[in-house]
Amino acid sequence: MSIQALLSDVSERVISQRVAIMHDEARLAYRLRANTVKTWPEFEDTIAGYVQHHYARCVTGGGRIDRSQAAGRAKEIINQQYRRQGGDARSAFRDCQDGVNGGLRQVLDLLCDSIKEEAIQFYCREVFDRYLPPDDWQRQKDMVAQFIRHCGVALPGIDRSDPGRYARDLETLVTAFVNSLKSTSTIFRKL
Repeated sequence: MSIQALLSDVSERVISQRVAIMHDEARLAYRLRANTVKTWPEFEDTIAGYVQHHYARCVTGGGRIDRSQAAGRAKEIINQQYRRQGGDARSAFRDCQDGVNGGLRQVLDLLCDSIKEEAIQFYCREVFDRYLPPDDWQRQKDMVAQFIRHCGVALPGIDRSDPGRYARDLETLVTAFVNSLKSTSTIFRKL
């Protein structure tokens, strides 16, 4: 297995075909009756229903996750994303009540984007694990060095002088790669 094969499997085109498109299509397939909600229970039902729909289409292969798990996952994502602007799930609820900041459509887009990003992270990690077997240290180190050279400065926070460090800590390398994709790739752009 060569560095070219690894690079091909983590190319924007391949990631889009194998991961991103299905998430975008799941979002497009979920229709809203309105872009606003009246009550907190309606908000919870909508975000939980969306996460159940998305997981069934993209994660569980048709199986559904429990409503309470779906609601919990949705609120976890919303809290995480809204905290960046000093808010939380209650702020998202108010946006959906008033229809501001994109309303419910924006909240569902946020859920889709977060689930898609996680799926891309998992996919990339699996590719790295496949091409960099943990039982062949020299091969891991050589492939990581080649990968870092290929990506160059596009890997934020990666010290190019010590590839062996990332051969032992692939998660840091994968996260830097996905973050790099996030800032430059069309697979993370809005629908």
